[in-house]
Amino acid sequence: MRRPTVPAESTTLGLTYLEFVAFLHAANSLGPNALALANLLGMLGLRVSEACHVDIEHLGEQRGHRVLQILGKGGKPATVPLPVPVARALDAARGDRDQGPLLRTRTGRRMDRHTAARIVSNTCRAAGISARISPHSLRHTYVTQLLDCLRPFIVLHQLDSTS
Repeated sequence: MRRPTVPAESTTLGLTYLEFVAFLHAANSLGPNALALANLLGMLGLRVSEACHVDIEHLGEQRGHRVLQILGKGGKPATVPLPVPVARALDAARGDRDQGPLLRTRTGRRMDRHTAARIVSNTCRAAGISARISPHSLRHTYVTQLLDCLRPFIVLHQLDSTS
């Protein structure tokens, strides 16, 4: 059987900075669950499965910083530091609960990847974003925004290495 060729580079596009700001604003208006999901995917760069499997017990503190313990791809444990806005969004989603899944459906069950994708689509619609954005697109957004922040340092490094 002949397999289809897969391009070497990903064609998935992330959101621009302004689109991402609008996305976060729309997520905030849709409620704490949508905002927490938007932060986990877009601000921390988690995979949708990693975000959906976050339990409240995985939130903690290390050396004075709020952190999140996750199981990454291949079951690898990782500790992710939480920026203050992300920690606030996760606290709002947690409410007064001290255990169980962080992201829940309306019925109280753990959110799955399909529900997460629906929330991302609804958030895009509320933000006026017409591009087709998936939870994985927010991972691309995270990396793109990080690279944009590092661009001045990369340019300086390139200038230093050519002298």
